[in-house]
Amino acid sequence: MQAAEWLRNRPIQAYAIALLAFLIALWLRFTVDHALPVGFPYLTFFPAVLLTAFFCGTGPGIVVAVLSVVSAWYWFIPPIASFELTSQSAIAVLFFVAILTADIFIIHVMHGALRRLVQEQARTAGLLEQQKTLFAELQHRTANNIAFISALLSMHKRKARGQADPVSVFDDATSRLESMARIHRRLYDPTNGDLQLDAYLAELVRDIFDSAGRERVDVSIVSRIEKLDVNRLITLSLVVSELATNALKHAFSNGTGRFAIELTPRGGSNVLRVRDNGPGFPHGFDPSGSDRLGFRVLYSFARNLNGTLDFRSDDGALVELVFPSNHQDKAA
Repeated sequence: MQAAEWLRNRPIQAYAIALLAFLIALWLRFTVDHALPVGFPYLTFFPAVLLTAFFCGTGPGIVVAVLSVVSAWYWFIPPIASFELTSQSAIAVLFFVAILTADIFIIHVMHGALRRLVQEQARTAGLLEQQKTLFAELQHRTANNIAFISALLSMHKRKARGQADPVSVFDDATSRLESMARIHRRLYDPTNGDLQLDAYLAELVRDIFDSAGRERVDVSIVSRIEKLDVNRLITLSLVVSELATNALKHAFSNGTGRFAIELTPRGGSNVLRVRDNGPGFPHGFDPSGSDRLGFRVLYSFARNLNGTLDFRSDDGALVELVFPSNHQDKAA
C-alpha cells in the first residue's frame, strides 16, 4: 500500500511504469501466441491493467487498458492485423472493455476507501495523543489549583487571627475562589476557543461588575496582544479579577465609574495597565509593605508571571504589571 501511494503521488514515474507494463504484456503475448489456442487475446493484458491500476493509479491503469484493447483488437482478434470488426470480434472487444472498466472502477473505489481509512486512523491517533496531552495538562492544572487554593486559604487563615469579624475573611476567600472558578469556566468553554483576548477580558470584568450590581460602570478594554498561553492567561485573569474586585470596594461605591484595561507588548515584555477613576491610593502609600491580603495576593500572582507590579495614583488608581513575553504570545 505504501508503494502504491508513493507511485500515485509521482505521476511521471507512474505513467512510465504503466507504459513499461504494457510493453512487457505485449511482448509476453507475442511470445506465447503460438502456444495458445484461439480465444485468449487478453491473457497477458489483464494482469498488466490490474497491477498498473492498483499500484500506479486510475489514470495509468486507463492508459494501459486502452493500449491493451487496441493491441488485442489489431493483433490477436480475427481478422488479424486489422481493426475490422465482425459480430463476434465486436462482442469480444466490448466484453474486454466492460471487464477492464469494472476492474479499474473497483480498484479506484478501493483505493479511495483505503485512503479515507488511513486518514481516519491518523485523525484517531491525533485525537488520542491530544487526549493524553489534555489529561496530563488537567492533572498539572488540578495540582496547581489545589496548591493555589491551599496557599490562598493559608493567607486568609493568617489574616483571620485577631480579626474581630473573621466571617468577612471567609467571605473574601469565597469571593476569590468564585473568581477562580469563573475564570476556569470561561477558559475551558469550547465556545470560547477562538475568543480574542480583549473580548475575553471584557466578558470577565463585565461579569464581575454585573454580579455586584454595578451595571453602570463603564468598562474599556484595549489589547494589542491577541493570545497568551493558557497557563499565564489564568494568572493574568486572576490579577484582573482581583483589581476589578478592589475597584468595586474602593472606587465605585456610588455604583458608577470607569474601569480601563490596556495590554500591550513592550520589547520582550507584556505590560498590563489597569486603572479606575476612584480616589486612588493614599499619599505615601506603599503596597509592598501593606499587610492587606489583596496586595499580597497580587504580588503572589506577579511572581508566578515573573513580573513586577507598580501602584500609583493618576486620576484614580493605576496598577501596572510588567511580565516577560514568550514565543507563544501573539500580537495583534
